[in-house]
Amino acid sequence: MSAAGTRLSVFKTYKLFVGGKFPRSESGRVYEVTDAEGTWLANAPLASRKDGRDAVVAARKAFPGWSGATAYNRGQILYRVAEMLEGRREQFAAEVAAAEGVSRDEAAALVDAAVDRWVWYAGWTDKIGQLAGGANPVAGPFFNLSTVEPTGVVAVLAPRRSSFLGLVSVIAPVIATGNTAVVVTSERSPLPALSLGEVLATSDLPGGVVNLLSGKAAEIAPHLASHADVNAIDLTGADAELARELEVAAADNLKRVLRPAAGGTDWAADPGTGRMLAFTETKTVWHPTGV
Repeated sequence: MSAAGTRLSVFKTYKLFVGGKFPRSESGRVYEVTDAEGTWLANAPLASRKDGRDAVVAARKAFPGWSGATAYNRGQILYRVAEMLEGRREQFAAEVAAAEGVSRDEAAALVDAAVDRWVWYAGWTDKIGQLAGGANPVAGPFFNLSTVEPTGVVAVLAPRRSSFLGLVSVIAPVIATGNTAVVVTSERSPLPALSLGEVLATSDLPGGVVNLLSGKAAEIAPHLASHADVNAIDLTGADAELARELEVAAADNLKRVLRPAAGGTDWAADPGTGRMLAFTETKTVWHPTGV
C-alpha cells in the first residue's frame, strides 16, 4: 500500500477470559454484537457448555489461593484494578455508549460510577469480617468467636441492560470476600465485560479468580446451576422463566441462590453490604479460656 493509500483499520478481536487467559470458544462459534441502533460493533465468542466447565475448573483451582490471601491483600489488588480502569476510562466510555445507546457524557458518568464502586468494595475487604463476625457472649469458661468465610465458586449472571456499572456491581462483591467467579456476561452487550477481562489480566488479580463467558445465558447457565463444583449462583441477569429453571437445578445440589430483585435493580443507587454477605458463611469456634 502506498503512503498516500487509505489505511485499513485493525478490528479488535474479543475473546473469552478463562483462567487468566483469552481463549476462543472451544466450539469456534461467534455472534454479532450491535449497538442500540443495530449497527455492527464486533463479533463476540459464543461460549459453550465446555467453556463453562473449563471456567469452573479454573475458578476452583484459584479459590484456595484467593480465599487464603489476607483481606488487606485482596483490597490492594482490587484497588489496582480500579487504577487500571481509570486509565482506560475513555475506552470503556465509548463501549458503554455504544452498548447502551446513551450519550458519551452519560456513558462517562456510568464508567466513573463503576470505578468508584470498585474502589468502594476494595475498601470493604478487610472490614466485612468485623461487621459480620466477632466475639459472642456465652455462659461458661469459653471464647466464642464467629468469622466470615467465602462460600466458594460463584456463578454470576450479569445484568442484561447495565453493561458496565451493573457488571462491576455483581462481580466486585463476590471476589472482595474471597470467592471466585464464573460470569455469564450480558448477551446483548458483552463488549465492556470482555474488555474488563483485559484489565483483570494485566492487574495483580490471580488467573481464575474471575472468568468471563459471553453468549447465551439460557445455554450456559443451566449447566452452571447443576454443576456440583459451583457453590452459589447469582440470578441477577436471568429473566423470570430462566430464574425458575435455575433455582430448580440449584436445589438438586443445595446451591446457595441469590434471586433477582423484583422489578429490577437501580444500579445507580448506593451499594450496600448485602451482596458481599450473600456469598459468605459464618464459622463459629469455641475455645476454653484456660485457667
